[in-house]
Amino acid sequence: MTTFISILLAVIALPLIVALFVRKKYALQRSITINRPRAGIYDYVSQIRNQDAYNKWVMADPHSRKTFRGTDGTVGFVYAWDSDVKQVGQGEQEIKNLMADERVELEVRFVRPFEGRADSIITFQSISPDQTNVTWAFQSGMKYPMNIMLLFINFEKILGKDLEITLQNLKDVQEK
Repeated sequence: MTTFISILLAVIALPLIVALFVRKKYALQRSITINRPRAGIYDYVSQIRNQDAYNKWVMADPHSRKTFRGTDGTVGFVYAWDSDVKQVGQGEQEIKNLMADERVELEVRFVRPFEGRADSIITFQSISPDQTNVTWAFQSGMKYPMNIMLLFINFEKILGKDLEITLQNLKDVQEK
């Protein structure tokens, strides 16, 4: 019986010990060049309701229930969603900071299918008067001991693909 308890304790303790040494944060970003002036793209992206036309996750359930608080395109605006589609779930995003024609900073708060928080930062850099490089960065993390999941989940691959799709959709909308 003592051997069984020792093995059981080791099986429980090992992941907890490993999690002490696993990173708690992850970050990724993707970029795309859009053949439009920077100011116009910024104006469009800073209006969060426009995500209905280009954001992969928002488009995944066109029937999700959406609520809005505040004035879109201003700091403090909140776009909340509640979906019956498991992958979309429930949450909200809030405009935390705006730098005219340069940057949109959002805080994304997830409720379901998992609780979490992430920073989403979109930057705009002019390449020429009619060409803009748009970079979308996503930063989040997991608390101990759940951070052990970062050993097994490749967020760079999973979320990176979603960012690429979102940016391509944005490019398609902007270049019409």
